[in-house]
Amino acid sequence: MDTATDATLPFSSKEELDSIRKRLVKEQREIAYRKFMRNKQSVVGLAIVAVVLFIAVFAPLIGRTSPTTADVAHRLEAPSATHWFGTDALGRDVYSRVIYGTRISMIVGISVGLISGILGMIIGLYASTNAVLDNVLMRICDGLKAIPSILLAIFLMTVLGADIKNVIISLAVVNTPNMARLARSAALVTREQTYVEAMRALGAKSGRILWGHIAPNILSPVIVQMTFVFASSIITEAALSFLGAGVPPPAPSWGSILSEGRSVIYTAWWMIAFPGVFTALSVLGLNLFGDGLRDLLDPLTN
Repeated sequence: MDTATDATLPFSSKEELDSIRKRLVKEQREIAYRKFMRNKQSVVGLAIVAVVLFIAVFAPLIGRTSPTTADVAHRLEAPSATHWFGTDALGRDVYSRVIYGTRISMIVGISVGLISGILGMIIGLYASTNAVLDNVLMRICDGLKAIPSILLAIFLMTVLGADIKNVIISLAVVNTPNMARLARSAALVTREQTYVEAMRALGAKSGRILWGHIAPNILSPVIVQMTFVFASSIITEAALSFLGAGVPPPAPSWGSILSEGRSVIYTAWWMIAFPGVFTALSVLGLNLFGDGLRDLLDPLTN
């Protein structure tokens, strides 16, 4: 047996190396789990988000009646055993409308978060690779950011028309510039790391470096920002629907329910209270969860 060769092997076999690697990964996950669970606010935020998503997914089972069925004979009835959240001016069950409105808000929030995150990451990565491209893309982003987000969203909805898909497109356009700037900043920092310089010295192609090594290492801040975009999209969608520029009626939306309730706020307080509470809790839960996720993924706090 070649003892010199054996002396250079710190472990006896590849299987042992794989076992140690799996154990280290498991320990890292356990540490991350314990760290997250120690942050009580993050746990509360995760619980709220989980409940809201559950309501959105199972809205047809949780909702008691159709959210668009009118019953004028029972219009503006106060909360009761028959109508838990009361009825609106057309006799529609506010509870069912709020429950189904959760689905609309979650669809918009998740879609906008994913689209703006992916587009922002692509723009930011390529902007970090070329000075000319960087200047062009960032000036476009600056121009979009110079317009107040709600005004830009209203303008886009006016051009595109009132529809849930157009709401998603409009809010994605509004939020992509911030995501692109965040991704660009993280990519510029990552490009200066030693391992990236080593890859260049070894002759790795720029595309491999960009997507194989830089992109995975900027995912953490992008994912965290996506949770905040999720929360802001819920508020902006509600604002657009409140102003009549969002999801068109009779589709139930928290913003449209609030808009319908403003004219009867003194006689039908439930039309303002319940959608308002759902909106506030959803945004609060997402922000608490995003803060916990940021602390968990921040290497400076690990």
